[in-house]
Amino acid sequence: MRYDDGPPNGRHWTTPGGGVEDGEEYEAAALRELAEETGWTDVILVDEVHRESFAMEYFGQAVDQVQRHYLARTDQPRREISGVDAMHAADGIAAWHWWSLRELEGTDEQIWPANLAGLIRSVLDSRRSSEREQQ
Repeated sequence: MRYDDGPPNGRHWTTPGGGVEDGEEYEAAALRELAEETGWTDVILVDEVHRESFAMEYFGQAVDQVQRHYLARTDQPRREISGVDAMHAADGIAAWHWWSLRELEGTDEQIWPANLAGLIRSVLDSRRSSEREQQ
């Protein structure tokens, strides 16, 4: 998802996501946010693959950001996102795009997290190693 924010965050691309509601588990929040931003309610979370905390500015306020990223699977390559235009406008999502790993590694665009391509490659390599060990 692309956001065209003013300073200090500026234009950047990031994965679907958002805040955790009171009493909500992280996995449930990830699925809810994914559904809100894509319209997809049938995606399966496979594993939590990354966790980080940092300070950032959000709507003019300093916040302590906690991020958890999950590997998710869908059986539809380059799946379309539809029916969420009003939500995107309200949330400030300017565009969305499927990125290949090669595109992520070669872009000059700001990607959050900055190591997203490496994170994905690490997860895929780990899963391939596990599959080979099980054979």
